[in-house]
Amino acid sequence: MKNRTVTVLLALLTLSGCNKAPTPSEFSTHSMSVRAPVNLVDSTNLVQYVNPLIGTDSEFILSNGNTYPALARPWGMNFWTPMTSKMGDGWTYKYDEYTIRGFKQTHQPSPWLNDYAAFSFMPVTGELKFEEEARASWFSHKAETVQPHYYSVYLADYDVVTEITPTERAAQFRFTFPETQDAYILLDAFHKGSHVKVIPEERKIIGYARNNHGGVPENFHNYFVAYFDKDFTLAQTWTDDWELAPEKLEQEGDHVGAIVKFSTKRGEQVNVKVASSFISLEQAELNLAREIGQDDFDTTKQKGFDVWQKELSKIQIESADLDKVKTFYSSLYRLLLFPRSFYEFDENDSLVHYSPYNGEVLPGYMYTDNGFWDTFRAVFPFFTIMYPSFNDQVMQGLVNTYNESGWLPEWASPGHRGVMIGSNSAINIADAYIKGMRNYDADILLEAVLKNANVEEGRPVSSVGREGLNFYNELGYVPYDVGIHENAARTLEYAFADFNIAQMATAMGKHELAQKFYKQSLNYKHLFDSDTGWMRGKNADGSFQSPFNPLKWGDAFTEGNALHYTWSVFHDVQGLIDLMGGEAAFIDKLDEVFTMPPLFDDSYYGFTIHEIREMQIVNMGNYAHGNQPIQHMIYLYNHARQPYKAQARLREVMTKLYLPTPDGYAGDEDNGQTSAWYVLSALGFYSVTPGVPQYVIGSPLFDKVSLQLENGNTVEITAHDNSSENVYIKNMTINDLPHNKSWISHETLTSGAKIDFYMQSTPNKGWATASDSVPYSMSLHLDSTQIRE
Repeated sequence: MKNRTVTVLLALLTLSGCNKAPTPSEFSTHSMSVRAPVNLVDSTNLVQYVNPLIGTDSEFILSNGNTYPALARPWGMNFWTPMTSKMGDGWTYKYDEYTIRGFKQTHQPSPWLNDYAAFSFMPVTGELKFEEEARASWFSHKAETVQPHYYSVYLADYDVVTEITPTERAAQFRFTFPETQDAYILLDAFHKGSHVKVIPEERKIIGYARNNHGGVPENFHNYFVAYFDKDFTLAQTWTDDWELAPEKLEQEGDHVGAIVKFSTKRGEQVNVKVASSFISLEQAELNLAREIGQDDFDTTKQKGFDVWQKELSKIQIESADLDKVKTFYSSLYRLLLFPRSFYEFDENDSLVHYSPYNGEVLPGYMYTDNGFWDTFRAVFPFFTIMYPSFNDQVMQGLVNTYNESGWLPEWASPGHRGVMIGSNSAINIADAYIKGMRNYDADILLEAVLKNANVEEGRPVSSVGREGLNFYNELGYVPYDVGIHENAARTLEYAFADFNIAQMATAMGKHELAQKFYKQSLNYKHLFDSDTGWMRGKNADGSFQSPFNPLKWGDAFTEGNALHYTWSVFHDVQGLIDLMGGEAAFIDKLDEVFTMPPLFDDSYYGFTIHEIREMQIVNMGNYAHGNQPIQHMIYLYNHARQPYKAQARLREVMTKLYLPTPDGYAGDEDNGQTSAWYVLSALGFYSVTPGVPQYVIGSPLFDKVSLQLENGNTVEITAHDNSSENVYIKNMTINDLPHNKSWISHETLTSGAKIDFYMQSTPNKGWATASDSVPYSMSLHLDSTQIRE
């Protein structure tokens, strides 16, 4: 065996261009250097690695993602999904359920926000069953194909195969029936206001759905049109309370639907082309003609594949671990779903949108279904790297939102929704501006973020603007004892928004304005309790809230506790290090979160919420990766000059908490944020401080990654000697020059870069530990003339 090994290695060396055999002393070095890492990734079909079922093994008491299989184009106006759960259930598709009751057009960003403008199709054979529970059919995941652009499932009770392929605003269905005189397709327009009309001579159903859970004007409608390619042998409708109306072809009420019947041979396919519009039926017809037209099902399917392949191919990875490949591209798919395009193209091909804020049809972009509390952290910073033009369009949409509602959105679905906290729209706006995205009216957006920071009255819902603003501006914090919940979390998030306003003002040459907000961004210091070393709620009289339990979730914090929110000083980590007494104390606090048991106090909620349970069960102490406030925390080891600790922890999270399975997330996926954390972290860096054009370095997951940037440049990231054991950075180079800093600039990336990590199994405690090697902190980078306390 030894001789054979030597022979094989010599052959490899010859093929690689070596002209002589290595000497014994050279042998081990040469034999390793010529063995290129195995790459099993088929770059011509990256779509095959996407599993839209990741995260669907979720329910109210425990989230493994809280996702549904979204059949969609990137940022599409409409998604489609199979329904295993009843109408109105936010967990519309649960992996462990056994029956499907319909295939719905969905706009749901989260089960907690629920859906709007939904309607569904369902095939039935034999005895007519149209009521939701009765019509449900058994299915198996073994007879189910789920891809971003295509879905197929066998409905066992009816011997029907249903296939779906979507576009941005339309979709095609293909139903393969058995031989029967009683083949039906049902269109359920859902409750809370709906209308259907069957037009047999045109093989057509039209109507609208008005279901929603808030955030819509009075004239809100989702108009739909569906064309069938086979004559109906019978058409009828149902009206409220599931009352069948055999003789009526039109219904309007709280919950109505349509039924069309066919006679089919075995294997005969009935095709349906469907589109919708928030503007009008005529616009729905335009959307159908423009996006599908005369295309057959397979053509639309291929176009969908091509779109996803194009987007996924912008990040090409090399790896021998296909589970990690699947996890990566599945996360990238999730990252490219939201925010939702909420605009259409009129008969003149002009951009128009129905405003979910004032109910008018107006020109320009509009985006929705996004919670900035989640997505400011990594989703929008990812867009600034890979999709700057798209980010510009989102900014244009924010200008329109402000003009139409008087406020910036913080959680839109489709209009303003009163959930979550913060003033995080300012962060996305500033980050885009600072990183060079300027194709929008920046003066309007500066006006908008300043309104958020200065005006509390007249806010449409609690999440818009700043709840407790007058207290914050007077005292420097939102008090614990004035009836405003989650007050400490609000203070910390407002302070970071203030920093971003200051950064944007500086970039716009408004230095006096910037100085004001740099000073306000230090408000985080008001909440630091030096006795406990944690952030803590503070009363209006200046005393700390008491009694205090740093393990208590909620109360002064949002879906977390003091151990999670203390690190929400994104812009001034050095300032936090100083408050804690120096780097050693800071490191001890970081370590403590991981090394302590997963203890918690859920008394504020009265029960153990799913976010707490998700932290408890993964055996990582009090680290709660399944929720957003702490997701940047591991990277803070870099600021305290122990980057090797970040490298080990990051690899543990990437490999332990992300899997290509239905339970593959550690908590809420949330509009791409948890996926964005993984995508950026797998590349080897993360956006700890949006509003600052740099990224903090972690531990690259893959052997090689190539990023094709929009400007034509390429970023090539290679992790030499990478493995599950070699998680530590020995050293690194950028463009073949040594790089001894634990961060990389946005300009370096966007200019195109060759980044080489050299990995090893033991920590290099000397890499990136010089005082000038640490990432940005305001205390280190701004002098006293810019910040006057």
